[in-house]
Amino acid sequence: MDYSKYIKNVPDFPVEGIQFKDITPLIGNGKAFKACIDEFSDFAREKKATKIVGPDARGFIVGAPVAYALELPFIPIRKPGKLPRDTFDYDYDLEYGSNSLSMHKDAIEQGDRVIITDDLLATGGTLEATIKLVEEAGGQVVGLTFIIELLELKGRERVGKYPIKVLLKY
Repeated sequence: MDYSKYIKNVPDFPVEGIQFKDITPLIGNGKAFKACIDEFSDFAREKKATKIVGPDARGFIVGAPVAYALELPFIPIRKPGKLPRDTFDYDYDLEYGSNSLSMHKDAIEQGDRVIITDDLLATGGTLEATIKLVEEAGGQVVGLTFIIELLELKGRERVGKYPIKVLLKY
């Protein structure tokens, strides 16, 4: 499937100078979204994943349907203060600022085989933080999935030791 026809460029969003890649046309098209989820599900099945992790918020959009399709648990990674129980927390830098992420301490168990899924791989800051949370909890990251990779931001170099499935590269 040619996913590129479902991605819209939005200049200067969320800040001036950023060329935002909008996935809402892709998730708004049932056939394209299903094909995306099917590809990510096949990858997770091939990697023998036992849990699917997705960072707030677009990682939820992609990760939850993959978990559903494979009948696996979905683990949300949230901003601090959004999860009600004890959490692991990690601070990181974005391509246009900084942030923190949290994960419930009991979400991942020793030896869990985890696929991390999100909409976009840019600088790798969010991904690196998510990996740190999973590994701190005892999980093994067995793969990463993204709708889009922004090659010039070199996020793959930051976290390149993991198998990666990407649908579109810009």
